[in-house]
Amino acid sequence: MSNAGYDAVVDVDDEGDLGHTDLQEDLEFHNSNFNESQSRKGGGPGGGNNNGGSGLPPPATAGSGSASSSKRYLWTLSFYSQFFDVDTSSVLARCWAALYPRANFLDVLEGNPDLYGPFWIATTVVLILFLGGTISQYLASEGKGPFAYDFKLLSGAAGLIYGYTLVIPVVLFGALRYFGSESANLLECWALYGYANLIWVPVALISWSPITILNWVFVGVGFGLSVAFLLRNLYPVLSATDRQTSKILLILVIALHAGLALAIKILFFAAGSPVSGGPEGDTPPAAGGDQPPADTPPRFF
Repeated sequence: MSNAGYDAVVDVDDEGDLGHTDLQEDLEFHNSNFNESQSRKGGGPGGGNNNGGSGLPPPATAGSGSASSSKRYLWTLSFYSQFFDVDTSSVLARCWAALYPRANFLDVLEGNPDLYGPFWIATTVVLILFLGGTISQYLASEGKGPFAYDFKLLSGAAGLIYGYTLVIPVVLFGALRYFGSESANLLECWALYGYANLIWVPVALISWSPITILNWVFVGVGFGLSVAFLLRNLYPVLSATDRQTSKILLILVIALHAGLALAIKILFFAAGSPVSGGPEGDTPPAAGGDQPPADTPPRFF
């Protein structure tokens, strides 16, 4: 009977007793409007694709036009803006995770590495290195005539920090890809090295002291903390290669980071450093002028 389009209506007495129901008298059949209502809603059997009032999401092909129009190209600003799509709270949380690592930093990134934090951290390190190096030069040359700012320190700091943060991750990413590591991600490498530079901010702020051994201690602590941060987060990626290759890459990461620490100490905090002209006070001022005698070895800073 259901195929004939009928509804079954049963009359029940007040006591809810069906035992005395006379089906021949109380059972009535009425024409059903079920098929009619379905045809109005769906427009027939093929009307299921009409989403005007069904409340269902549109099919996947319906948004293909908008997806194609949202493509980002290399020469557009929208392509680069996606790498800076991060809020202040996330950047602060990542900075704290870099200074006080308790979990893998790649887990802190949550699959959304950014370049906003690394860029401003590198810029801050450049400015503070210039400031600290200038103070260090001033203390080393005090009493030897008027002091002149050396803006080569600023360009040198920019070249060193930006170059290291930009180039080394690219080289590491290329090596990992070459040796078969499929988990390597260039943006994550940039983010990792960028946030690792954060430790150089406090180091540069306190390493302008003329006390040589104290400066070496500060730079050594900065190197130890930053290289430990890098190795802790890079080891799972490096271990995806064979054992010999991973060892070579680990040694390369440590050696390059040690070179950065030495360059920071020698180039910007040169009071008593091996490349300075000698201990402070070895170069007396020339009589009647500010220039040292001609036979005095040249000073780098």
